[in-house]
Amino acid sequence: MPHSAAQPPTGRTAAGSLAAGRAAGSVAKAAAEAGDGDGVRAEATAAPHTPRHGRATLAVTSAATALTLMNYTAPMLTLPGTARAFGTPAALQAWLLNGTPLGLAVLLLVAGSLADTHGRRRVFLLGTLGLGLTTALGGFAASTLTFTLARVAQGAASAAVLAASLGLLAHAYPTGAERIRATAVWGAFVSAGIALGPLLAGALSTVADWRWTYVTLGAATLLVAALGTRTLVESRAPRAGRTDLAGALALGLALAALLTALTLGRDGWLRPAVGLLALAAVALTALFVRVERRAAAPMIDLALFRTPAFRAATAGALFTGLAVIGFFSVLPALLQRGAGMAPLATAWLFLLWSGTAFVVALQSRRLAGRLSATHQLALGFALSTAGVLALYGALEGAGWPRLLPGLVVAGAGSGLLNAALPRLAVDSVPRERVAMGSGANNTARYIGSSAGVALALALSTAGPDAALLTSAALGLAGAAVTLATGRG
Repeated sequence: MPHSAAQPPTGRTAAGSLAAGRAAGSVAKAAAEAGDGDGVRAEATAAPHTPRHGRATLAVTSAATALTLMNYTAPMLTLPGTARAFGTPAALQAWLLNGTPLGLAVLLLVAGSLADTHGRRRVFLLGTLGLGLTTALGGFAASTLTFTLARVAQGAASAAVLAASLGLLAHAYPTGAERIRATAVWGAFVSAGIALGPLLAGALSTVADWRWTYVTLGAATLLVAALGTRTLVESRAPRAGRTDLAGALALGLALAALLTALTLGRDGWLRPAVGLLALAAVALTALFVRVERRAAAPMIDLALFRTPAFRAATAGALFTGLAVIGFFSVLPALLQRGAGMAPLATAWLFLLWSGTAFVVALQSRRLAGRLSATHQLALGFALSTAGVLALYGALEGAGWPRLLPGLVVAGAGSGLLNAALPRLAVDSVPRERVAMGSGANNTARYIGSSAGVALALALSTAGPDAALLTSAALGLAGAAVTLATGRG
């Protein structure tokens, strides 16, 4: 051993060590106290979370997510009745379904950026409060326009809930098997919300007016907001920056133009208005990319698209919306119109599909050590496609036993997708930007779902099997694209 290492510390060395220790303590104390007046702490210095806190976070965020998806799917069952109540012509009925996806797609990335920068708990609570109020107000709408505007507002509030939920979960479960389990549970509650929304709407529409569905959902969401104020702990990214307002404006206008073009295209894709809106969407998207490349704190880091996992997550979310959510959003209306089923009967069949998805998503964590998330996405698309093809010829006049096998198989595929997507969304981005990753993933999902709904409604005029075959083709494309983009 060198002689100097064996010597006792000199007075100068001891004093230096003491000073360094004091300095480190001051830095640690300052870091722990950093944040705004509400006591928001930088994520890198946040205290470890207790298992109890993790369970509370998981319970509140999962409940809010389920209610968000219940609100999203409730109009699927009541679409014929709502259209009759408002006198909505067939050309505008897609807006009754696409109002919420429009608000979601436009604001998800903005909500994710705000949550990371200004606090995930804060954005989550504002989102649940806004969703509760706008959902309840939607029950008092008097026309197609006011109902659609209420749905757009619900989508904007839902964006805050979904983007901040995964950010809160990733903070409560930083790594490992517990995070896999938590994201699987969260994904299962996505399926639960999809299942329960039409069932609630169908049950209430048989004993009361369809408007009570939205009043009930609004009250339940406000209750979750109250619980969140008592249980959630604030977190945010270590480096706070200015909100990317220019990028948010460009992206919002681009998505609004795109989704409006897709919705109006049902009456003719070659109309001048549709073409102009599509060109505007392309131009505004190019502007958004230019702004993000130059922004000091971009809303989405475009360099993430070089990462295979992020590419697979984004592609998987987009095709989940196109192939799965788009078709199954209009399935209840197709069954009521083609097979002459009652609303509540179609709700139970829809529950079979989404209930299977719930069970499979909960159990999917057992695949984590055997199957990568990318391959789980591909398997989910394959099963969903197989289930949809099994429904071929059964949507017009066939009895419900003929529908069961296809719905179960498609539900299993949807469950795998719902579990893999949130896992990839948070694992494919830096820890301090998990809400941004969630926002990007859900933006792709709801852009796809809006396009899928418009496409399915347009094709269903030629018969339900046309929409069904298109969904199957898009599902196969989703499996291929996910595997291709996830390589590396």
